Amino acid sequence: MKPKRKRARLFLVLSLVLWIAGCGGHVIMSPGVPTRLSKAKLARMGYSIQIGAFSNLDNAIRLTKSLESKGLRAYYFVHKSGLYKVRFGDFPTKDAARKNAESIRASGIIDGYYIVSPESYAFAKRRSSGKRHLRDEIVETAESFIGLPYRWGGSSPEKGFDCSGLAMAVYHLNGLKLPRSSRAQFRAGTPIKKNRLMKGDLVFFSSPKSKRISHVGIYQGRNKFIHAPGTGQTIRVDSLKSKYFAIRYAGGRTYLR
Repeated sequence: MKPKRKRARLFLVLSLVLWIAGCGGHVIMSPGVPTRLSKAKLARMGYSIQIGAFSNLDNAIRLTKSLESKGLRAYYFVHKSGLYKVRFGDFPTKDAARKNAESIRASGIIDGYYIVSPESYAFAKRRSSGKRHLRDEIVETAESFIGLPYRWGGSSPEKGFDCSGLAMAVYHLNGLKLPRSSRAQFRAGTPIKKNRLMKGDLVFFSSPKSKRISHVGIYQGRNKFIHAPGTGQTIRVDSLKSKYFAIRYAGGRTYLR
């Protein structure tokens, strides 16, 4: 077969695999198909709206539910003060963020709010503080979620976070627009070997039989990762060396180079 025909055939196979994966919501790890699908850097977060300062998690959960009922992608998190806060939105300008916040306040859902600027994120400060600091901040953010309950599909805030939702929230809180689904997260990153993983990279897992990407965690270092394991369980730390995860490991992805 001529080289041009070989390349055309490979392109067709790759296109079909990606189309099928998109319909199913998962990437299929198909033999012979390159996994280096993208080298694109993640976009930076714009202006976000932060509200609340709760000592009781249930109050942050109720506020998150109210915002989601308005079609907003909101998430709660543990602030460094130890209080639970809620954040939502990604706006190109401070004025756009303020107008949106005022609209939400007019509906009676919130009273006050704080606009988070792009310059306040760890990603924006990486030049002065270094990339290692950014990675440390991502892991520290992920660790703050440990113990919170798991949620599947992102439809029930009172049940916690699902695996890809956790990864997305952690990256958003540090200034990077990580996609929502594990499929999109897998494709957005640059492949990295297991022995080259660094703090803050993502690790992905698949079913031993189907090879479909079905789970994601945040690499903590020393073969440990933070993830939301399953319904009825809480966010926790596990080891890549454990038999269960070792046979399901599908690869690592980095977004921080």
